[in-house]
Amino acid sequence: MRILFLAVLRAHTGNAVTAARIRDHLEAVGHTCNLKDALDFESSTELSSLICAEKFEAALALHLYRGGRLLQGQRIPFGIIFGGTDINEDTKHGEKKQTMGAVLEEARFAVAFTESMKEMALNIWPHAKGKIYIQNQGISTMPNITFNWNTFLQSAEWHQEEPNVYMVIVGPEVDPVFTSEVKSRVKRAAGVQLMGEMPREDLHAIVKNCFAVVNSSISEGMSAAILEAMDLEVPVLARNIPGNAAIVKHEETGLLFSHPQEFIQQAKRLVNDPALEKEIVTKGKEYVRSCHSWKLERDTYQNLLRKLQ
Repeated sequence: MRILFLAVLRAHTGNAVTAARIRDHLEAVGHTCNLKDALDFESSTELSSLICAEKFEAALALHLYRGGRLLQGQRIPFGIIFGGTDINEDTKHGEKKQTMGAVLEEARFAVAFTESMKEMALNIWPHAKGKIYIQNQGISTMPNITFNWNTFLQSAEWHQEEPNVYMVIVGPEVDPVFTSEVKSRVKRAAGVQLMGEMPREDLHAIVKNCFAVVNSSISEGMSAAILEAMDLEVPVLARNIPGNAAIVKHEETGLLFSHPQEFIQQAKRLVNDPALEKEIVTKGKEYVRSCHSWKLERDTYQNLLRKLQ
């Protein structure tokens, strides 16, 4: 079957990694899955021309609004994968909320990463009952064993008060205004190193050599970065928001914080308590192995695809 897969595909972002992984799951059983960036299309009409030209037989979209809205009214069956933005942000806008409800009516199925995400969706769109399935993200990590860690460290500035503590910020520049603000603050912050986007294997190598990974996001669906850190046996400090709390159990698989002062408190606690660090690393690894199986994710999407045939 020829499948069109819509997602926001900026390189080295969680969306792009998730979409590529799911595409591989589908192609492993003989389907052809063509990934397209949802931002490349201005209207459903434009997408319709592509569907006809490429003879797509079915479609998937990552994000109910960003991708799903383009599939409305198309003459092929489709499924939807929720993103955190759908529930956490886009439902705050009346028009987007209405559009997403209409997309759910047409979709053959929808996938939520967590039970809480499914419950929130059903509270907003009760008509989708029986259509939403839960599938955690499947995690696999591949650190680049040849990554030159020493070269990276030579460019890091040491913190003035505690020279052995520093922070590395890694990721693509998505929002120009926010990026400018971050760069400005980093210049004034001793011990903070800002790096751009990089291949996933290199990022995993950096994570593997860090003491802890911090997720300070104020809006998450399911953070693959947190799960990858757990898989790499690195402790996690995460902001206490629903998406993070769904996968980080405080003092077991990681530490949660609600404000900067609490982050510093929990970070110092982790540094000074080797027993706590060991417990978090052990339980985090066990959690990923038992609840975020790459193989189970593959089986789920391959089975759901039958609903589009």
